[in-house]
Amino acid sequence: MIRIVETGDRRIAAFNARPAFPEEAEKAASLVLADIKKRGDKAVAEAVAKFEGAKLAPSRFLVAKAATKKELAALEKTLDSKLVKAVKDAHRRVKRFSEASLRKPWSIETPKGGVEGEFYTPMDRVGVYIPGGTAPLASTSIHTVTLAKVAGVREIVACTPAGKSGEVNSILLYALLLAGATEVYRVGGIQAIGMMAFGTKTCRKVQKIAGPGNAFVTAAKRQVYGHVAIDQVAGPSEIAVLSDGSVNPQWIAADLLSQAEHGSGYEKSLCVCTSKKEAEAVKAAVLEQTKSLARRELVERVIAKDGILIVVAKSVKEGMDVVNAFAPEHFEIMTKNALKDLKGTKSAGAVFAGAWTPESAGDFVAGPSHVLPTGGAANMFNGLTPDDFRKRHSYVSFTEGDLRETAKSIEAFAAIEGLGAHGRAATIRVGK
Repeated sequence: MIRIVETGDRRIAAFNARPAFPEEAEKAASLVLADIKKRGDKAVAEAVAKFEGAKLAPSRFLVAKAATKKELAALEKTLDSKLVKAVKDAHRRVKRFSEASLRKPWSIETPKGGVEGEFYTPMDRVGVYIPGGTAPLASTSIHTVTLAKVAGVREIVACTPAGKSGEVNSILLYALLLAGATEVYRVGGIQAIGMMAFGTKTCRKVQKIAGPGNAFVTAAKRQVYGHVAIDQVAGPSEIAVLSDGSVNPQWIAADLLSQAEHGSGYEKSLCVCTSKKEAEAVKAAVLEQTKSLARRELVERVIAKDGILIVVAKSVKEGMDVVNAFAPEHFEIMTKNALKDLKGTKSAGAVFAGAWTPESAGDFVAGPSHVLPTGGAANMFNGLTPDDFRKRHSYVSFTEGDLRETAKSIEAFAAIEGLGAHGRAATIRVGK
């Protein structure tokens, strides 16, 4: 059911407490990963048959390699022109945002004329995971691969489940190749994570794995951390909407449902209103709109698990405190002064400000990546950026004057920590 509560109600804390890692997923990931580490492609093929229903020889794992402009143009002709246009639009916008967001090298002068700073280099080979269980997520192809390409990564491996047919959705494949994937594999689930993390004869090991996935994919990513880097540990989708009554309740209801329809049944949609009247209107609109959704049954599962909660706050400021405590993946500020109220945000993966900015714009075309922290992790993790596919290097270039100025401090720390050779490395250059 959909509850309406006031701030301070104990049910808010219960709503905020998302489950950690399901034991079932952890056990399954552990077994499959250990098998892949030991037997490579053979274990991957068996896992694909067991969990995806397709009997594939390792020679069929690879779907495509980097496409030329001519090859992309040929693929376009086989697709719906409206879909191609949408993918190109999203790619253009995400690419533009990504290029603008890249951190720039910087440097400062040291006190005695030296220089120090930071510079960045791209990873050589990364992997991205594209979910495809309940729907082919062509948008995720754009929101992961594009960022890696902008970062300068030369080899971008993409894995996506193909199901019993063993065929990758054509528009998803097009999106991957347009964005810059250099290898696309029809392997999903835990087995895809293991293949990319450990490497097999068919697919060489990557340095980092990024992208969303279900509980099993998430468990696998967590367990291979250390063998490879990962972007974050993510879970079911979630949204919070803060409203002061200035936005149509029907719009807000649609936004809450946009995340509830994802399919796991564990999605969370939080709405914080500044009046009971508005809260009632939003609830009624959610229930009414649910009836006409193609994914009605999926949404009703979320509602049955108390996955939609409406909170009545005394003010926008108090409502902001409720949202920050929830630390949502997506946060919509539906208020008159949304850009001003934005400054109160402390914990959110991505923020959408103003009545004309539905979260779905961010999911598909706006620019920032939609790969975001969930389950309250937005209070400590950020969303995916191109810099996640680069290595940061600090550098220092002292002059003789800099070393002479700091030598005594170096020697002092070396003495404190019992590291004589550290101290000598400085004093041998400048004398006692």
